[in-house]
Amino acid sequence: MPFLRQTLAAVRFLLVMTVLLGFAYPAVVLLAAQAFPAQANGSLVTRDGQVVGSSLLGQRFDGPQWFQPRPSASDYSGKTSGGTNLSPVSSAQRDAIAEREAELRAANPDAVGPVPDDALTASASGLDPHISVAYALWQVPRVARARGVEAFVLEQLIAANTDHAALGYLGQDGVNVTRLNLALDQR
Repeated sequence: MPFLRQTLAAVRFLLVMTVLLGFAYPAVVLLAAQAFPAQANGSLVTRDGQVVGSSLLGQRFDGPQWFQPRPSASDYSGKTSGGTNLSPVSSAQRDAIAEREAELRAANPDAVGPVPDDALTASASGLDPHISVAYALWQVPRVARARGVEAFVLEQLIAANTDHAALGYLGQDGVNVTRLNLALDQR
């Protein structure tokens, strides 16, 4: 009889814990997360009612009329993530940087100054949606010419889509390219 009592107690405990931890707790967490709907639902960005991406993921934008994100080792695929794992002093990394610099200079003939570092090196995740403010401003002449708009208009859009360093000093300011290009498209 003690064995049967212990088995029934264990089964009851299993059912109670399954209900509590398998259904009730996840439901409470889901409801609490909805207090922050953008974060809880993937920070989706839409255009004309259609989901076109997430502000948390970098995306490729083809053409001179768009601001370009950082290079991606994963080709901006949400299926994979990761960097190149190339050493900063490896010949493969130096060759990739030289090739990117030549391509960027050819695509941005009116850009002033050196090519910003984040334009030359891939992000660690391959999915980073942010570029430096310097890289965004470096691209302004190309985008302004391609769209036929004044540079100051683009600079205002860059400022509006810049995420500032946490607490004003942790990290650096970064421009969310996905949001910037969508704002540019809506303009």
